[in-house]
Amino acid sequence: MSAHKQGATSVGGDATYRSGAYTSLLPWQVRERRFAPTGLGRRGLNPDDVYAFLDRVAVDMAAVYAALAESRLETVRIKSALRRWQTDHAGRCAGRENTR
Repeated sequence: MSAHKQGATSVGGDATYRSGAYTSLLPWQVRERRFAPTGLGRRGLNPDDVYAFLDRVAVDMAAVYAALAESRLETVRIKSALRRWQTDHAGRCAGRENTR
């Protein structure tokens, strides 16, 4: 079973819910990760270990990209609200100046 299926489940859209035991990878963990060599008669790394780790990295990257997308949407909402407030406020200030 892949790490993606063990550690997180997608619930539609970009939302991902993880079990309480799952902790996100940190950059140093990715840099320092070492894989066991394959069994006798084969060269290289154990493919199951590598694919499980890549699945975990992919899950964490998906979470980061989802958070980034949400942050960008929030930025757009805040900027839009600020523009509306500035427009409303500018209209009120201009009205006060004309009455003086």
